Amino acid sequence: MNDYKKLSDLELIRLLQASDHGAYTEIYNRYFRLLYVHAVKKLRDEDQAKDILHELFTKLWIRRETNLTDINFAGYLYTLLRNRILDFLGHQLVKTKYVVHIKTTSSIHSGPRTDALIREKEMNDYINKEIDALPTKMREIFILSRKEELSYREIAEKLNTTENNVSKQVNNGLRILRGRLGLILYFYFILQFLR
Repeated sequence: MNDYKKLSDLELIRLLQASDHGAYTEIYNRYFRLLYVHAVKKLRDEDQAKDILHELFTKLWIRRETNLTDINFAGYLYTLLRNRILDFLGHQLVKTKYVVHIKTTSSIHSGPRTDALIREKEMNDYINKEIDALPTKMREIFILSRKEELSYREIAEKLNTTENNVSKQVNNGLRILRGRLGLILYFYFILQFLR
């Protein structure tokens, strides 16, 4: 029986990749509190911090077979957490602006629910049109990354390219969309496709 507390992160990662529940539990115990404190500082909401961390560790288990042995594991977890927090804050910003918009327009229009559905459809159509306008290879990589949620390594293997190229294509795609969509629609895009 392994004494998981004595194992290094690298040893735990290798066991995790072999679906070892004890290694997963040790990683959770080792990093949850540190990540939790960081999340609470950023979110100022203990319950939301816990929810985000539970999602993060669930995703870690689901993607346990990804090669994590070549990276700084603590840094990787902090990056995952930062991205989850940014997604959440973006979602909150869109939600707040959308609620304000609905309240404002509901007093003007007689059918706010129908109007909201039409606006949502128009936004989704516009975002999809802008994604379709990306260069062919960039669009393909972008969709595999953001809609199908494949890792950069998985995309690189599938398309016979490098992870570095995949990363550049995704980042360039995000930059182009941010410029084309504007801030509000960009956050709406994050809400729809990066959850």
